Amino acid sequence: MGGAERRGVAGFDTSTANIARMSDYLLGGKDNFAADRELAERLLTIAPEIRLMATEVRDFLERAVHYLVDQGIKQFVNVASGLPTQRNTHEVAQSLIPDARVVYVDDDPVVLTHGRAILATNPNTGVVKGNILQPAEMLDNPDIRRLIDFDKPVGLLIPARLQYLPDVSDPYKCVAYLRDHVARGSHLAIGHAVFDARPDLVGPIVEAFRRIVPNADDAPRKREDVMRFFDGTELVDPGLVYIRQWRPDSTVAASRPDKAWIVGGVALIP
Repeated sequence: MGGAERRGVAGFDTSTANIARMSDYLLGGKDNFAADRELAERLLTIAPEIRLMATEVRDFLERAVHYLVDQGIKQFVNVASGLPTQRNTHEVAQSLIPDARVVYVDDDPVVLTHGRAILATNPNTGVVKGNILQPAEMLDNPDIRRLIDFDKPVGLLIPARLQYLPDVSDPYKCVAYLRDHVARGSHLAIGHAVFDARPDLVGPIVEAFRRIVPNADDAPRKREDVMRFFDGTELVDPGLVYIRQWRPDSTVAASRPDKAWIVGGVALIP
């Protein structure tokens, strides 16, 4: 039984899988339900590398935060963050800059409850209810503005959610809104699963996700589609690449880049 079940979190349907809690399960966490584990295991039978990919996203996020701190960024908004597990944004940033400010944004009750509990004693962090598809409401949230000064550069992090948002919901417009409402010198970091190297997985994975993403696109995005999220920005070296290739810690870490078929990039908002 997952930690969330033991705590008896109420007020929502635990019979439906949730992306954030599935990721928690894949990373070895305990804040998930049976439905999350069932769908995650189903996906693992289709593509066993998905567990590795969950770890690779976390590693990419850590490297991106290191880079942004080197650029002078001292405040971060982690959008659709999932559960703040080990080596997440606040731990990495505050290990480098003790007074770095970090806000996690999500709309899952378990994420909000758990995140607020474990970060309650950290005055420079916050966990805020918000949805990337409602960017104006998210940026105007007083709990975000208590910690984040949008008149100063900020690191916008969207490491693993955009691939679940179909084009019909216009995620490009939402990301552009965020881009246009932060200070110059801010940065945007995005991770996004693509199927360029594994077109054989499109059908079974889309079908598996239809239960939790009813409008899932039959033709998931390729790298060239993900590039559109960076319109109006300046990608930093090495550009939009498989996340294993994004400023890897070693040549070994960058081997077989398409084994984790997620692309990622970090861009300056000029």
